[in-house]
Amino acid sequence: MGTTVAYLRPDGESVNGYFADGVHAAPAPGIVVIQEWWGLTDQIRGVADKLAAAGYRVIVPDLYRGKLALEANEAKHLMDGLDFAAAAGQDVRGAVQYLKGTGSAKVGVTGFCMGGALALLAAVNVPEADAVVVWYGFPPLEYVDASRIRAPLMGHWATEDTAFPIATVDQLEKKLIDAKTKFEFHRYFAKHAFANETADSRNLPFLKHDAAAAQLAWRRTMEFFATNLN
Repeated sequence: MGTTVAYLRPDGESVNGYFADGVHAAPAPGIVVIQEWWGLTDQIRGVADKLAAAGYRVIVPDLYRGKLALEANEAKHLMDGLDFAAAAGQDVRGAVQYLKGTGSAKVGVTGFCMGGALALLAAVNVPEADAVVVWYGFPPLEYVDASRIRAPLMGHWATEDTAFPIATVDQLEKKLIDAKTKFEFHRYFAKHAFANETADSRNLPFLKHDAAAAQLAWRRTMEFFATNLN
């Protein structure tokens, strides 16, 4: 459904991304989707295709520059080698600017797992973002300057998540409340990556797909984007 596009980061470096665009009578709102730690997989392309079918222009930045991880140790190696500040402030911001520069009046950002952490950093560091949805991921909280978040924020969290513990989500929530940030968090009795339909195939004990939680979180996300981007 999609294609590969190249766009420029604010610093002028070119980045490739997966671009999915439904058939629209006029320029549609945009959404930047940020990958999990596995890379630009068929699964994350599927998320982009689903959003495009719902009426959005979508880009998934190729943060690993073509590399993919099949095993958790490979994914950790790739993630550990990623410059998170540049990924959020350059790769993701460039994708938001690209969508706005090619016709989208408003652009949202969403990300999963590692991409969720980057989406939260984007909420802080990408002033052009108009709405942000975080799926079970956060960076070290000292990097989250809640006073700089201007876009409405939604978060989906798993109470049984051992990779991103719910106790830290409680601390994040307090930071956002103290900064009077506009946000809404939803908690699900589920494990990490509950919205990834391929999670069980990884055979990792801390990952578990939960179709009911995924469906509810997706509906909330679509309503949130419809309210804030259309």
